[in-house]
Amino acid sequence: MPLEAAIAYAERHDLHALVVARAETILCERYGEGYDREKAHPLYSGTKSFWGVLALAAQEDGLLTLDEPVCDTLHEWRSDETKAAVTIRQLLQLTAGFAFGGLGNAVPTYEAAIALPLRDPPGARFTYGGVPLQIFGALLARKLESRLTPHEYLHERLLAPLGIAVASWRSLKDGTHPLPTGAQLSPAAWLRYGQFLGARGKDTDRHVIDPQLLRVCWAGTTANPRYGLAFWLDPTGGIPDLLYASGAAGQALYVIPSADLTVVHFGKSTSFRHETFLRRLLPL
Repeated sequence: MPLEAAIAYAERHDLHALVVARAETILCERYGEGYDREKAHPLYSGTKSFWGVLALAAQEDGLLTLDEPVCDTLHEWRSDETKAAVTIRQLLQLTAGFAFGGLGNAVPTYEAAIALPLRDPPGARFTYGGVPLQIFGALLARKLESRLTPHEYLHERLLAPLGIAVASWRSLKDGTHPLPTGAQLSPAAWLRYGQFLGARGKDTDRHVIDPQLLRVCWAGTTANPRYGLAFWLDPTGGIPDLLYASGAAGQALYVIPSADLTVVHFGKSTSFRHETFLRRLLPL
């Protein structure tokens, strides 16, 4: 059976937590290494998954539009003809033109990220990294004009209405929190976020975000059709509406709206593969 095969694969790869839900019904829960549904776990680069959604919420709030030039807010970019062409959407789709880097413990501060040069023309190439997220953080901080930090805005605008608590968030040397990494959530909290995404933003208690806006997260680019707005898309080639967040050592949040499936995976294995796990899980 698919579920048993997926559980067995996860357990062979240093499982910390596996939760599979169809809509609001939990199909299975497995834990290891002392974890349970409420014990927080690092998301690593899975942290990136908050910022594309928050950008859409900010667009709904009138703070920004995805296709506006970053230099409209970061005025120091106006004198650089290439940087002046970068849009907010390109930052979040990792096609702005920055080189690989800014991950793990090497995340730069906002000011350091802003000063980094481009390697490629904006939109020409997908390059994974944390620098574009830090630049988005700098932009959002200026948009918010000291009323809130980007992380306070994330909590107030998105996470609190969904009943999601971040257990902790790593700090950089200047006291800010990084955007591309650093958050710790419980399996239950990350599952709730995935269920919100799977419902395309619909919430029975209150409006959180326009469901039509949220569909942008599933849109890949010419540079990389399998990466959307701060989310990875189907790695198997057979699940068109699969969206997932991915972090080092096997952290994952899989969302498949057509199947009403949300899956949380936490672990510590460098050999865990999303494609292999998903092929065992589906069709479920």
